[in-house]
Amino acid sequence: MLIAAAVCPCPPLLVPEVAAGAAPELDPLRAACADAIGVVAAARPERLIVAGPADLAGRGAHPQGAGGSFRGFGVDLEVRLGAADTDAAGSAPARERTLPPSLAVGAWLLEHAGWSGTAPVEGLGVGEPLEAERCKEVGRELAAGSERVALLVMADGSACRTLKAPGYLDERAAAFDAAVARALGSADTAALAALDEELAQELKAAGRAPLHVLAGAGEGAALKGELRYDEAPYGVGYFVADWS
Repeated sequence: MLIAAAVCPCPPLLVPEVAAGAAPELDPLRAACADAIGVVAAARPERLIVAGPADLAGRGAHPQGAGGSFRGFGVDLEVRLGAADTDAAGSAPARERTLPPSLAVGAWLLEHAGWSGTAPVEGLGVGEPLEAERCKEVGRELAAGSERVALLVMADGSACRTLKAPGYLDERAAAFDAAVARALGSADTAALAALDEELAQELKAAGRAPLHVLAGAGEGAALKGELRYDEAPYGVGYFVADWS
């Protein structure tokens, strides 16, 4: 059963080394993410699943200890998802798959929130073409059973809030992001489930599929939501929320 969730955006700029001189601009966002993850930790889950958008190579399950890197963003920085597993000899095993950027950002957030050892962590890369109903089914499957499960959902909103946004200005973007913010702040799974996947794709909302996973996982959980951040720096909608 789902007992808690946090939603955080997934731009690599959240990592100060990647943001470089612009790092202080996102300090309030990083602080909000840490607070939301703290709420999830306080719920004492037995398992944490980090779900985020991924391309074909990054889709599917990623085990605890899976590694990611920010070298593609010009920074020699590596992260691991949760505490690295070790073999009988005490050395960390090699991982063939690399975390997609969204899960690498999630791993960085967990590390800097002091998550290591709190509960086992695994990752789930969700492909944006995955249909809404299938996303919700995935969420229901994750929350099935009596195990106390929590989610860290890495999800950006629209990328069309301003003229300089990655997707240029689209007048529909503000209303779309406002609907997401309302749903997250009230833990309204029905409203999340109703997000239009075609519109989300047109607005380049990279978090649509993970949010639909959350909608499925949260059905019937009767959680309460708190919206901690709702801004659009760089023309992209970023939200931070926690459900508990």
